[in-house]
Amino acid sequence: MEKEASEVQGIVEEALPNTLFRVSLEETKEVVLAYLAGKMRLHRIKVLVGDRVVMQLEPYGGKARIVRRL
Repeated sequence: MEKEASEVQGIVEEALPNTLFRVSLEETKEVVLAYLAGKMRLHRIKVLVGDRVVMQLEPYGGKARIVRRL
């Protein structure tokens, strides 16, 4: 049984090396570490500080994957 990742929106607070980002969630104001999804890297979609993004949270906590830029 594989747990499904939930999608949430957030705002990029800080850009870190190796396409990592510190993102604050809109609902809970919690800060998580997020990385770019493979398709966003492949198509060279830029993510900047202040951008609103859609992420998939891992069910066990830790990191999130940025899947879309709004």
